[in-house]
Amino acid sequence: MRWENLTDGPAGPAALFGAGAVVTRTIDTPEFRGITFHEVRARSIVNRVPGASRMPFEWTVNPYRGCSHACVYCFARKTHSYLDLDTGLGFDSQIVVKTNAPELLRRELAAPRWTGAHIAMGTNVDCYQRAEGRYRLMPGIIEALRDRANPFSILTKGTLILRDLPLLREAAEVAEVGISVSVGFTDTALWRTVEPGTPSPAARLNAVRTLTDAGIECGVLMAPVIPFLGDSPAQLRATVRAVAESGATSVTPLVLHLRPGAREWFTAWLGEHHPHLVERYERMYAGGSYAPTWYQRMITRQVHELAAEFGIGPARRGAARGTAGPERPEGPEPAGATQLTLL
Repeated sequence: MRWENLTDGPAGPAALFGAGAVVTRTIDTPEFRGITFHEVRARSIVNRVPGASRMPFEWTVNPYRGCSHACVYCFARKTHSYLDLDTGLGFDSQIVVKTNAPELLRRELAAPRWTGAHIAMGTNVDCYQRAEGRYRLMPGIIEALRDRANPFSILTKGTLILRDLPLLREAAEVAEVGISVSVGFTDTALWRTVEPGTPSPAARLNAVRTLTDAGIECGVLMAPVIPFLGDSPAQLRATVRAVAESGATSVTPLVLHLRPGAREWFTAWLGEHHPHLVERYERMYAGGSYAPTWYQRMITRQVHELAAEFGIGPARRGAARGTAGPERPEGPEPAGATQLTLL
């Protein structure tokens, strides 16, 4: 890979970390078998969301790049191409770890220019993926935010967030804290094929229950709703019912979007597992990365009607702020690329 794209040198002050700051480790244990970690010393950790974005947050923190959750649809796959890493298996198994994230965040929050704005986490790749079990970056990150009484939100598919429940409760005493768990469906057969590295939907919803029982409000981002595979009335009903039973404070649907990088990987998976759907997907996504507006509105209406039936409302605007949708990935984008939005 061309790490020089991101280190001191031709990239100048825009470099993401200093020269000679990469340490590559392969750990041969069952939980990390096949995964390579690239440990880096980041030069900055608080990232600004582009001004044109409609996201309800302006700043993000991402301690990792790449994700062992291995979700075949992950929009962030394209970011690995900026490192000359493969956006398919490479994204799932070549994980960049910003080992100095906690200390760097503490320094940036203490800077005179920082005004205490809301910070969203988990909106690019999951900050509670398996790597977090080894590197334990999130406790230091939460502590830094707690100590500055800085509001923040976390979006995750990882049940490892429960490890940090005491810290989250401490932070919630001094600042606004929004937690959301991503559960797009409860179909276990679908889960095993499209999200093979994640905890099961049931385990995630159990985490929601644990968080809410501990007094931490937790919403569910029902994402992605996958056309023709996870969008039947029966599947939507089962998922919303399970979300309501988990004690979630809100449910917000998000239909599958297929950006470049993710689109190619998902299409290859579709051709292997559901070849009869390839042509239907080509028609549905002929207009770009998003499903047609009519389809998105139909799914949203159905989910909100089910939510009302089961006594759970949609997310309030600005609540659980990490749930509105994924942010623009770090690094350069092709000309004409647009910020991801909920609908």
